[in-house]
Amino acid sequence: MTLRQAQDGALRQAQDGALRQAQDGALRQAQDGAPAGARAGSSTALLTDRYELTMVDAALRDGTAERRCVFELFGRRLPGGRRFGVVAGTGRLLELIRDFRFGDDELRFLRDEHVVDAATLDFLEGYRFTGSITGYREGELYFPGSPILTVEGTFAEAVILETLALSVLNHDSAVATAAARMSIAAGDRPLAEMGSRRAAESSAVAAARAAHIAGFGATSNLEAGRRWGIPTMGTAAHSWTLLHDSEESAFRAQVVALGVGTTLLIDTYDIRTGVDTAVRVAGTELGGVRIDSGDLPTVAAEVRARLDELGATGTRITVTSDLDEYAIAALAASPVDSYGVGTSVVTGSGAPTAGMVYKLVARQDAAGGWVAVAKASTDKGSTGGRKAAFRTLDHGTATSELIVVSDGFEELDTAASHPEARGLQVPLVVDGEPDAAYEGTAGVEAARAHHARVREELPVRGLALSRSDPAIPTVYADAE
Repeated sequence: MTLRQAQDGALRQAQDGALRQAQDGALRQAQDGAPAGARAGSSTALLTDRYELTMVDAALRDGTAERRCVFELFGRRLPGGRRFGVVAGTGRLLELIRDFRFGDDELRFLRDEHVVDAATLDFLEGYRFTGSITGYREGELYFPGSPILTVEGTFAEAVILETLALSVLNHDSAVATAAARMSIAAGDRPLAEMGSRRAAESSAVAAARAAHIAGFGATSNLEAGRRWGIPTMGTAAHSWTLLHDSEESAFRAQVVALGVGTTLLIDTYDIRTGVDTAVRVAGTELGGVRIDSGDLPTVAAEVRARLDELGATGTRITVTSDLDEYAIAALAASPVDSYGVGTSVVTGSGAPTAGMVYKLVARQDAAGGWVAVAKASTDKGSTGGRKAAFRTLDHGTATSELIVVSDGFEELDTAASHPEARGLQVPLVVDGEPDAAYEGTAGVEAARAHHARVREELPVRGLALSRSDPAIPTVYADAE
């Protein structure tokens, strides 16, 4: 090979590599524009526990893999003595189920790690969920025992979704429940989610979505804004002020960049001086000030008084600083215009998981007949049988969670006998096809609107923040 040939070969190799990089970049850009879980090649099949696959492996060996089954996802109790829960994550789960496929990389890993045998690998290579899922709409309230999801299919295709379903709904519902409590405490005052730095990067995006569904109006997370259409917000941190030679020069630079409608952070040094400087720089048309420290009720009152003295009567006050639902409630009588919440909302405000479980409740026997099955363990029991769920109402106020139980597989309909009840379950997946209406940006907005409607059904005692029994009882009834 001559020197020129070697150089030409290296050049072609570099050009080919650059072309592939450009093509890969364009593909990633196109994929990134798609909803989470709907991106080409992003398999979700290994977002699961090993024992899901070892059960499938054993079931294929003993012939029970094809038995028709009904699994149910529910919570035995509400964490933290809360009075209601909020369903969130359903739309995300449907998108993830679309990509629950075992590709070459996933199968190679399972083969190399000797997780399952060759016959099971063949089964997994062709795996597609072909069953049906019904459940509570995203944004719906739930209570102990509520059949939030009902998954119907063969044992092998339904059991394998357990970890994914619990991972999504336990996290997102915990965040949404905390967010709803904060929204109730805030009343008509806007809430912004700003907890990305207190969560794992993917969890932060999911948390912003769940909080928006439950009442938060905006997020600081740009990926959540891009992916889910949530309004984004944010201006400057204390480092911006510390970067400059004076607080005044920092404020002037921010106003030049963002306009007088911006919000200035006034507590880097002395708060009263910060207020004076902010108004001097931006004038009385200053959009807002943010307070991130101190005894917030006292400080907010002092800041409001000083702003009014300076003529900035329309300048809004935003408070942050480790808020939770209790701190927000304590500020109800203070002159605060909006809240920014971080750590407490993305961690479920003391209840980081909703405590949901996924249990087999009915199956076919060897002869093809249906059998209700239930776990009887102490403090971990379940109620067997396929279920239909309704919320009974009295002049629009919820009175009970009515769960009608069948020991078989037939469709349940109690509308005739309970005309005052609202049906809670909707088809989410039919013959393996997720309903796209619950996915993407449109699904998020639909869930947010649904949550706002159903929260109006809560009795007054359900709005309290103190630990107590659920706002309404769960009542079980046998199917007629």
